[in-house]
Amino acid sequence: MKYDDSTPGRLGAFRPTRRQFVTGLATGGAALGLGLARAPASAGTPARRGGAALVTGTEFALDIGAMPVDITGRTRPAITVNDSLPAPTLRWREGDTVTVRVRNRLRDMTSIHWHGILLPSNMDGVPGLSFNGIAPGETFQYRFQLKQSGTYWYHSHSLFQEQAGLYGALIVDPREPAPYHYDREHVVLLSDWTDLDPAALYRRTKKMPEHDNYYQRTLVDFVRDARRDGLAETIADRGMWGRMRMTPTDISDINAHTYTYLVNGAAPAGNWTGLFKPGEKVLLRFINGSAMSYFDVRIPGLKMTVVAADGQYIHPVSVDEFRIAVAETFDVLVEPMGQDAFTIFAQDMGRTGYARGTLAVRDGLAAPIPSRDPRPLLTMADMAHDMGGHGAHKGMEGGCGAMMGEGGCGANMGAMDHGAHGATSNAPNHPASEAGNPLVDMQSSASEPKLDDPGIGLRDNGRQVLTYGAMHSLFEDPDGREPGRTVELHLTGHMEKFAWSFDGIPFASAEPLRLKYGERMRMVLVNDTMMQHPIHLHGVWSDLEDADGGFHLRKHTIDMPPGTRRSYRVRADALGRWAFHCHLLYHMEAGMMREVRIEA
Repeated sequence: MKYDDSTPGRLGAFRPTRRQFVTGLATGGAALGLGLARAPASAGTPARRGGAALVTGTEFALDIGAMPVDITGRTRPAITVNDSLPAPTLRWREGDTVTVRVRNRLRDMTSIHWHGILLPSNMDGVPGLSFNGIAPGETFQYRFQLKQSGTYWYHSHSLFQEQAGLYGALIVDPREPAPYHYDREHVVLLSDWTDLDPAALYRRTKKMPEHDNYYQRTLVDFVRDARRDGLAETIADRGMWGRMRMTPTDISDINAHTYTYLVNGAAPAGNWTGLFKPGEKVLLRFINGSAMSYFDVRIPGLKMTVVAADGQYIHPVSVDEFRIAVAETFDVLVEPMGQDAFTIFAQDMGRTGYARGTLAVRDGLAAPIPSRDPRPLLTMADMAHDMGGHGAHKGMEGGCGAMMGEGGCGANMGAMDHGAHGATSNAPNHPASEAGNPLVDMQSSASEPKLDDPGIGLRDNGRQVLTYGAMHSLFEDPDGREPGRTVELHLTGHMEKFAWSFDGIPFASAEPLRLKYGERMRMVLVNDTMMQHPIHLHGVWSDLEDADGGFHLRKHTIDMPPGTRRSYRVRADALGRWAFHCHLLYHMEAGMMREVRIEA
C-alpha cells in the first residue's frame, strides 16, 4: 500500500516567493552563506562558525516564520526562526534577566518552550497550560531570570512545528568558572528532518505504524537461533512474538527510511565542520533536538569525557560512545591530535542511518565514516519478560495470549506478575486502568532501573559506553529531604494502534497530577511498552535515584528503556500548571502526556 503524502497540511498551504527560497542545507555552510542564519539586528552580537547564528545579550527578538528549504534535493516548507533552521543559538548568562520578544508570522498559533529552564509557569511556553499561545501576527514577550547554567535548547510546543524546524540551542554561561578547562567549544545539535508534512507523517504513523520497520527475521535467523537456543525454544520464541503481533526489530517508530539526520542543520553530505588546533581541549555541547530519534554517538580515534548532563555538572566520565535520548544534552570534552580530521558519527538506534559532522584543523577535510553497527533485536528480557526463572515462556504465553488479540494483556499479566514472580518492594503495581484496556497491548514485570545497562544494540560492542549508572552529579542532593510520598505511573501503549499514554489513559481523558507546593515526592515510572521513552517534567528538576533509592543524577529528561522501573525525586517548588510527557513528539501527540499542577 502506497501512502499519499500530498495531503495538504498546515505547512502544505505555504507557497514561497522566489526571494524567500533558500537552498543548500545539505551542504551546510553554503546555505548559511545565503543568509539562512541571519542574526536579528536587535539580538546582540552575532558571532558564528557554521550551524545557526549565535546571538548573545539580554534582549532578543525572534521571528517565527515559514520558508522553503532544500535538505534532500527537494524543496520543502519549513518553520524557521529569524529565517534560520536550526533557530539561532541563544547565549545567556546565569543570574541575568532576559527578555525575548517572539513574533508569529505563521498562519497558526505558535509557542516557544525553554527546555530545562527553571522559570515562572506563565513563561514556560506550553499553550493550554502556561499561556494561550502566540496568535498569528502577534508578539509575545518572555521575561524571566536565569537560575542555572549549562547546555539546553528551545523548541515549539505547538502542533508539529518542532518537527518542521522550530528548535535551537540555548547556552547559559555560569557565574562561576566551570570545574573543567577548555580552549574552544562547539554546539552539536542533532535532529531529524522529513520532507513530509509532519502532520501527514503522524497520520501515516497512526495508519501504518510498521511503515518504516519492514525488517523481518529470516529463515537464516531461525536456523541460527535454533542451533544456539534449541528448536523448541526458538519455535516458542517465534510463536510468542507472533501472538503479541510485534517484532523484535521494532526499535524505533520512524527511522532513516523517512528521516534525514542532521548535525546543526546539515545533512551527512553537508558535513558540518567544527575547527580545532592540535593540542586544544574542545568542549562539544551535544543536544538531541530530534522529534523521534535516539542517537548513539562516537568520534573514532578520540576518547570523550562527559562533564555535564542536561546542563548540570557531573563527575567526569571517559567513554568511547554514548546514547543520547531525545531532548537530552551532554557536554563532552575531547582533545583531538595526531590527525587533521575526526568524524562525529551519530547512528540512529535502529541502525538505519546516521548524522555526521567533522572536527578538523581547517574546512574541507573529512575522516572515514564508520559502518553502521548490526541492527539490534529486542528480546523478552529487554522488556522485562524474561521468564527464564519462572517457568520459561509458558507463563508469558498463558498470561498474555488470551487477550492479546485486542491488546488486553493487562489483567492476566498483572496477576501473573505479582503471583509468579513473588512480590518485591519494587514489583510493579499495575493500575486498574490498564486491565482490559484496548489501548494497552502489554505489561512488563520491570522491577529494576538498569542504570548500568548501556542499552539495546550497545552491549558488548567492544567500546566503553556511557550509562546512567556511570554518571553522578557533582553535588549532593540539593534538597536533602526524603520524599514524603510516592506516585507510580506506567508508560503504556498499543503498537498497532500507535496509541500512547500513562496508565492506559491518554492525555485528553487524564486528570492532572497534583503536587502540594514545597513537598518532596518520589516519582516511579515503569515502562510497560517495548519502546524507549524520554520523559520530561517541566518546571522542576527530576533527581534520578540509584537502585537503593539514593540521590544519583539531576536531570530534566529521564530516559526510560523498555523493561525498566526508574524513580526520581521532585521538589515541588514552582507553582503552576506544568507539562509532563514523553518527548517523542508523536507519542506526546498520541496521548503520553499529563498535566502536573503544583498548588499552594
